[in-house]
Amino acid sequence: MRGVIAGIDIGGTNTDFGLVADGEVIWQERLPTKRYPDVRVLMNTIQQIIQLQLDQQDLKLLGVGIGAPNANFHTGCMESPPNLPWKGLINLKEMVHQRFGVPVVVNNDANASALGELKYGAGKNMKDFIVITLGTGIGAGIIVNGQLLIGHDGMAGEVGHTLAIPEGRLCNCGRKGCFERYASATGLKETITELLARPGATSSLQHIDPANLTSKQVFEAAQQGDEIALKAFDYTAAIIGRKMAEIAAYFSPEAIFFLGGLANAGDLLLKPAKDYMEEFVLYLYKDKIPLLVSALPDNKASILGAAAAVEEFTH
Repeated sequence: MRGVIAGIDIGGTNTDFGLVADGEVIWQERLPTKRYPDVRVLMNTIQQIIQLQLDQQDLKLLGVGIGAPNANFHTGCMESPPNLPWKGLINLKEMVHQRFGVPVVVNNDANASALGELKYGAGKNMKDFIVITLGTGIGAGIIVNGQLLIGHDGMAGEVGHTLAIPEGRLCNCGRKGCFERYASATGLKETITELLARPGATSSLQHIDPANLTSKQVFEAAQQGDEIALKAFDYTAAIIGRKMAEIAAYFSPEAIFFLGGLANAGDLLLKPAKDYMEEFVLYLYKDKIPLLVSALPDNKASILGAAAAVEEFTH
């Protein structure tokens, strides 16, 4: 019977989960997170789906890794994630252990992605790098001297909730001007809405309901030369570039990797972001830190990362 680790990534839009063996995702599935207003129902559904696969493929579950927003490695709990309807302290570790009966490791979702990059991605030959997740929100996983930086309270890496614009957009965390309100997929869409509200603005995107607009549609419009979409990407790149200049001074990483839906824009976003970073960065770090798209497949990175955490912390 082959041993496998289950990786679960709880995102603001989707929850991806799968089974990992020998560093490869051998099966995976996706559920829309917000369809489950009760996290226990989501976990019940995931448990049932995974158990079916284990039975059908004659696999033995060795552990479960979970990446989740506002998750604490030390306590195994997730607390009132800002982009999800679940409020209060949620003990994911206990909840999942009760359902599977195997070791469970809970991590911030970006931390899990950083471990995946370290173990399976382009970070394999690096000791100091950062992974920035650009999804519904923004997170950061920080690798220092080959180790994940967790922080004394387990909450290191909340880059998305550092200041980008003083007294700016209201964030779901309750503060104003957070980085993720501008540089996430959600932030990009809000920038489009603001640009379209200007007098005389025209765009191929203006006939799309803002509630249904996706970052992929903005990317496609920019590729076709849409002026509003290009302005939105440039504005977003400028904010990312300034924030990466700050991060360079804090951590002096060998590289900064980007992961998530918005990172799929590639050079359209990261090339100008790099230019803005070099404009604002301290001279000590100029031309030393590349901004790269993660080497891990976007739809597998979070699952691999969550599984990597189990291997890292249970052996």
